[in-house]
Amino acid sequence: MECAPHVWRPYCQHETAPPPLPVVGAHGCRLHLSDGRELVDGIASWWTAAHGYNHPHIRARVSAQLATLPHVAFGGLANEPAYTLAKRLVGMMPAPLSRVFFVESGSVAVEVALKMSLQSFANRGESQRRKIVCFEDAYHGDTLATMSLSDPVSGMHRAFTGTGVDAVHLPLPVDANLTLSNDVAAVIVEPLSQCAGGMRFHGAEVLRRLRRACDDSGALLIFDEIATGFFRTGARFAMGTAGVTPDIVTLGKALTGGTLPLAAVVASDAVFDKFLSSRTEDALQHGPTYMGNALACAAAHASLDLFERADYTQLVKALSNKLESRLRPLAAKNDVTDVRVLGALGVVEMKRGTAPQAAAFAERGAFIRPLRLAHADVVYLAPPLVIDDTDLDVLATALGSTL
Repeated sequence: MECAPHVWRPYCQHETAPPPLPVVGAHGCRLHLSDGRELVDGIASWWTAAHGYNHPHIRARVSAQLATLPHVAFGGLANEPAYTLAKRLVGMMPAPLSRVFFVESGSVAVEVALKMSLQSFANRGESQRRKIVCFEDAYHGDTLATMSLSDPVSGMHRAFTGTGVDAVHLPLPVDANLTLSNDVAAVIVEPLSQCAGGMRFHGAEVLRRLRRACDDSGALLIFDEIATGFFRTGARFAMGTAGVTPDIVTLGKALTGGTLPLAAVVASDAVFDKFLSSRTEDALQHGPTYMGNALACAAAHASLDLFERADYTQLVKALSNKLESRLRPLAAKNDVTDVRVLGALGVVEMKRGTAPQAAAFAERGAFIRPLRLAHADVVYLAPPLVIDDTDLDVLATALGSTL
């Protein structure tokens, strides 16, 4: 496979970056390269391929849908996979989360959650509520509004601080309660783990403090579960572990098992009701072209089938223990400053500029892509949840020998 020069690659400094690895196939937890090599995928295609690649059940469900209805516009029309998926997702949510809005990506899901929050107050005459509280080390996406939620000092989007929404960046309330002013529309947080901002973990009490602060001030609480949802941190959703229900939650990544782009915003009836009016302009003015795509929704149904057929809570608990035992010894390596594990996330934090390049791990049979942040390098594992001991050993050995 020739890597043509016409593609603008993601998160890539083209002046210095090596060429990408050409993938011609994938199965289970392994990527098949054009030169015949196999790599164990340590990041599950950015945490999406929870069930591994090319799962026959997902493939069959998508194939059947392709033969009948691949896509139809969602404005004024309905399709069965999307409507039944909405009902199925609501069945997994705690009350009062009950209204599902489909989009194609996680970043857009967060954008929609912000629009829901801001407009819900505007619709009821509280236009002064324009601020969005977010947190240091946060990452919520790459679109204009979501970039403004990233850490303004160390985040990858700090060049865009001040654009998008009126964001207020605070430390996570780890040790004290939070008080919100009456111009705050919403608080947004990645529950239990701030992922792309550095894989930083926090406890459930932080989320309980946020819930109390929002209740006291009348602001909405948004959980960004795009990366943390579907058992990545242990439970089906991080909010389940914390026992805290937000007003809005965003979902994505593993929703379709890493096969097709789909994300969702699930809001409470109270939020939805603020858009009910005889005035057209009070409606939520958002509608992605591929909203509720039937193929993607079919893939999501198949992915949810697989989550229901096995005990993923126990599976991830076992994986978490294995990650702990394999990664903990790396704390003694040069330049390693911390090792931590949460659910199916294993993190080795290093001094800034000291983590090896991805090519060094590939030479040892693993695809691992470190996060390079302003304050540290973070080498992490977020493999498919179904990874077996043989493939996990490949990843652990590659980490140990490379570091």
